[in-house]
Amino acid sequence: MAIDYQPSDETETRTGMAAMFSDIRRWTGGHLRYAADLVLPPICVYCHGPLSAHGVLCADCWREIDFITPPVCDRLGLPLYYGDSGEPQLSAVALRHPPVFRRARAATRFTGVMRHLIHGFKYADHLEALGLFAGLMQGAGAELLKVADMLVPVPLHRRKLFKRRYNQAALLARKLSAVSGVPANYTALRRTRSTPSQVGLPEHERRGNVAGAFTVHRREVERLRGKTVLLVDDVITTGSTLDACARALLDAGAKTVDCLAIAMVAGYDQAR
Repeated sequence: MAIDYQPSDETETRTGMAAMFSDIRRWTGGHLRYAADLVLPPICVYCHGPLSAHGVLCADCWREIDFITPPVCDRLGLPLYYGDSGEPQLSAVALRHPPVFRRARAATRFTGVMRHLIHGFKYADHLEALGLFAGLMQGAGAELLKVADMLVPVPLHRRKLFKRRYNQAALLARKLSAVSGVPANYTALRRTRSTPSQVGLPEHERRGNVAGAFTVHRREVERLRGKTVLLVDDVITTGSTLDACARALLDAGAKTVDCLAIAMVAGYDQAR
């Protein structure tokens, strides 16, 4: 026997109230965003020209980005200058100096617009391009994110963290985790030795500079065992820091370590 259900007046009232409050939230949110845009109008994060949305680049600045696109070296992510056969291809550099990590990818070369934005992000508290960075990394690292169990940012030593006030790699990992759904582990790696800046050092000095500088805390070993880890950093220069981090993670029991960055220094292939 069919039952003709009639909602009670109380049910109808609750449904109507919920719809009304939903409309109010949408109306309020829209007007607050409009008011905020009047005070702080959206501008291009590089040239500061007017735009319709926050945290993005204008078309002219976008065209200035030197994107890294296939074909690339399967291990190092270096651009290759010959046709894509559809099979994994290795550069001469990767064959000559195989990295400790399995694969590395970067969205762009570290030049022009991206160099300026990353320097501002890293050294001058300019966080407005963080969403842009995460989106670029998500695209460039789609294959790596698909198999990653966790994101691990390259850590700063506590002295440098105190001076800079934030770890740019940790901010990238947090934003990338939010857009990709891959959980981030911010305590897996520790930098136990304060090392001089890597800027300007040749490759062999960079490797010596960071050798043994990273460890995994014993309480994190069980969480890492058998996991595919995706290391997150802002720039790949020679890969020496990523190699040192990967070695510590693999020694602690991680199954595989991949690496993902916003940008890669032009000449990375000569630097290794």
